[in-house]
Amino acid sequence: MTSIQRIDHVAIVVDDIDEALQFWRDGLGLRISHVEDVPDQESVVAFLPTGDSEVELVRPTSDQSGIARYLEKSGPGLHHICFEVDDIETALSHLKALSVRLINPEPVIGTGGKRIAFIHPESANGVLVELYELTADEPQIRFERASRLANRAIASSQVMAAGVRAFLRALTEDGRAAAEEVVDEQGQAESVP
Repeated sequence: MTSIQRIDHVAIVVDDIDEALQFWRDGLGLRISHVEDVPDQESVVAFLPTGDSEVELVRPTSDQSGIARYLEKSGPGLHHICFEVDDIETALSHLKALSVRLINPEPVIGTGGKRIAFIHPESANGVLVELYELTADEPQIRFERASRLANRAIASSQVMAAGVRAFLRALTEDGRAAAEEVVDEQGQAESVP
């Protein structure tokens, strides 16, 4: 039988990570180590270390994801607790032999390249439990996911900056006339007196 190494994290589902941080970061003083886009789980996760464990703030990125369905049904709050195991295959075999209901009978890749599997709450006294085993690929996968998220944020900010620059150009002497035009209900441009 495999052994539990530690509680790795407690996951909390939120509508808005920035809003949730008002309590977790600003209120409790937890610091964000990083934010990770997890496309296969259709979520974004903010990691807040607490000693040897973490609090994870999880926001869905799709209305069809499991996290979104959970949020719709239960609202924001505790989603699951995760335990690190030394051998996830052995742990799952042991649980199967005990007829424990598994959501993932075989490990899948989770945040940071960890091999994970979830245990159904029906078998765990109403608590969704995640098991995970660290892999050698975790640092590279974390870097790639953080890079994708950073690139999306940069692209969004560049689009916003271009819009602001265009607006400011319209307010300059040469562009004042363009800023003073409005479109009437028929789509015709007319000058504002």
